[in-house]
Formats: sequence, structure tokens, C-alpha cells
Amino acid sequence: MSALKPKHQRLVLVILALVAIIGAGLIAAWSLRNQANYFYLPDQLVEAPPSVGQAVRLGGMVAEGSLQTLPDGVTIAFEVTDQEEARVPVRYRGIVPDLFVEGSGVVAEGSLDASGTFVATNLLAKHDENYVPRELQEMSEHQAAKMAEETTVGLE
Repeated sequence: MSALKPKHQRLVLVILALVAIIGAGLIAAWSLRNQANYFYLPDQLVEAPPSVGQAVRLGGMVAEGSLQTLPDGVTIAFEVTDQEEARVPVRYRGIVPDLFVEGSGVVAEGSLDASGTFVATNLLAKHDENYVPRELQEMSEHQAAKMAEETTVGLE
């Protein structure tokens, strides 16, 4: 009478395993709830801004004529636009990606401050589908194709 039948032991082990898996999933979801970054376009951020300090991502185009380096030499200020009317002022302190220029696509990770400025902690510059590396920009199409062929010959 002291021991369970093997059939019941297996059932108890399966139930305990399921409870452990569900518990681990709930703990993981609870601990990651503040790590989720919501993605906003400029018009969405203007219409329904997230709470101050909430981590979000802002995606759009760097507005022409808005890029300026602040007096400290490390901080930049610019505006992100959706090519329509919505504009969001952004401030970023750090090293700017090589592809980051006015008119280019950008995804800024950060949060809004109390004044409505988006304070970015990370910038991701995007290029269009016509991107050409600097090394190939001054080559003709024939020269670039020949260089690409030469670099792939040893890979086969």
C-alpha cells in the first residue's frame, strides 16, 4: 500500500513535467514583458505616442535638411519622417552608421522624453535596393562584374 502502481507513477511524472514546462514559459514571458520593443512609424508615434521612457523602435526616413551635429561633437539631432506630414525630432549620442545620411532609411531604438523628443540609444541605417559598396561605385558595370567573377572563382 506504500507504493503507487507503475501506471500511476508515469501519470504523476507526466503531470509534473507539464506543470514545470508551463511554469517555465510563464516565468520567461513575465521576465521579458518589458523587453518587447514596439515598432512605430512617425505618424503612429505622433497620433498615439507611447508612454515616456517606454522602449520602442521608430522607423522612417531622415528628413532632408534636418541633420545637425550639436556643439559637443558627439550628439546629433535630426527628424524622422514618413514622407508625408508627420515628423518626429530625434536625438542620438554615439557613433553614426556609415550609411546614415539625409534621405536614407533609419530605424532608431530608444524612447520618448518628456519634451516629445525621441532619444535614440541605437541607430540602424537602411539602404535601398540599389546599394553599391563604395569600392564599386566608380567602376563600370563590366569592371564590377569582372571583379565579382574573380572573387568567386576560388569559392567553387
